[in-house]
Amino acid sequence: MEKRRADIIADDLEELVFDGTFPDGARLDENALADRFGVSRTPIREALQRLVQSGLAAQIPRRGVFVRQPGPVELMEMFEVMAELEAAAARLAARRISDSALADLRAANTLCAKAVAENAPGAYYLENERFHQIIYAQSGNSFLRAEAERLHRRLRPFRRQQLRLRGRLAQSMAEHEAIVDALTQGDAPGAADALRAHVAVQGEKFHYLMSSLRPAAE
Repeated sequence: MEKRRADIIADDLEELVFDGTFPDGARLDENALADRFGVSRTPIREALQRLVQSGLAAQIPRRGVFVRQPGPVELMEMFEVMAELEAAAARLAARRISDSALADLRAANTLCAKAVAENAPGAYYLENERFHQIIYAQSGNSFLRAEAERLHRRLRPFRRQQLRLRGRLAQSMAEHEAIVDALTQGDAPGAADALRAHVAVQGEKFHYLMSSLRPAAE
């Protein structure tokens, strides 16, 4: 229960950073946040660590945790690397994925489709994470999986945020279908290209992310 509560608080804190309630450089005080959320400091500490891992906050020894907004170059560079890591995972998974894992991917997609129909970005993202985790695992490369998971955690708040762009849920769903088709056919280059395009933040998506960050930085 504590872990689940910490994740809920972390999600709420990410929203408060994005909407400018906690601007760039703001100190995230454990006691004040515990009072705000009506919890002990334990889930607050766990939630703050998640923000630190994602790069939305920085922990300074003997001073505390402070909001840290990435600049456009840093954010674009992280997404470029993420896209290539996921493309590599898809390329390997196309050769190694099991029938049961393909069934799991389709099951995740069914729940994604339900979230799209309900216009529920939060629910969609949960199944989207499951979708990507299956591909990392099916790459059969434990080092690649660990690196992809690490960067995925860091980019989690930004990947969640871009799903709010108008039409993005349906577009993401269509991209999932293309990825599953390529993996089913064992098409390694096709799977890599489809997943790279799915993850890459370009054009409108990137501008949306940066405009989401701007209120907190001003």
